[in-house]
Amino acid sequence: MHRLYREVLGWSLKPRMTADIVTDALIMAKFHRKPMTGVLHRSDRGSQCTSRAFQDKLAEYGMIFSMSRKGNCWDSAPSAS
Repeated sequence: MHRLYREVLGWSLKPRMTADIVTDALIMAKFHRKPMTGVLHRSDRGSQCTSRAFQDKLAEYGMIFSMSRKGNCWDSAPSAS
């Protein structure tokens, strides 16, 4: 049975919005919470989350990437309920 997470699993603070900010948060989540393979990572279309470095790290951890459609802010609403 998969555990359903609806909480912050990792975070990072940086002076600039670069790809390493989301990669650092993902690494924190992986090592502190040890989510199962197949966990869904929901994101908007920000360049940090669509970066090659972040996508490679998600693949390495066996996580599934889900992104909202361009110009549709309501795509993420069901995942927040």
